Amino acid sequence: MARRVIKKMMPDHDKIRRSRAIKLFGSLLHDGNLWHLNRRSASGAFAVGLFTAFIPVPFQMLLAAAAAIIFRVNLPLSVGLVWISNPITMPPLFYLCYRLGNWLLSAPPHPFTFELSWEWLIGSISTIGPALITGCLVLGTLASVSGYLGIRLLWRQSVVKAWRRRPGARR
Repeated sequence: MARRVIKKMMPDHDKIRRSRAIKLFGSLLHDGNLWHLNRRSASGAFAVGLFTAFIPVPFQMLLAAAAAIIFRVNLPLSVGLVWISNPITMPPLFYLCYRLGNWLLSAPPHPFTFELSWEWLIGSISTIGPALITGCLVLGTLASVSGYLGIRLLWRQSVVKAWRRRPGARR
């Protein structure tokens, strides 16, 4: 059951292989482990994808693909999970990271207004950057570990349930 649910969530393999950005990895994409779906690859993909979703950079999908190749986990699932931080969820997600970072660093929040400019970004790195990055790393790690353990648990429960349904199985 867990396998079927996860397969429905995954983006199309061929679509990912045809992506110009992913072609950057060349022959590394031929590793079969990147495309198989089993307990190890799915839980690892959740860890990679959820952690990468909390990294405040514009090329999260490339980072997720690179990490999936390094850790040899399911690439489509890793890349797809990055979209948890999409244009709609990013502002509240990163604001939460910023506030958590302020709390962890015992720093007062800096008042700021968002501007879509290079000057604002460079100027903000020194004021809100440390708190934002700290919060992102902490929440990314928590989401990653939770996703990894959650998928491992759900997959195990699914396997146990399937075994119990088999004829002649002890109950």
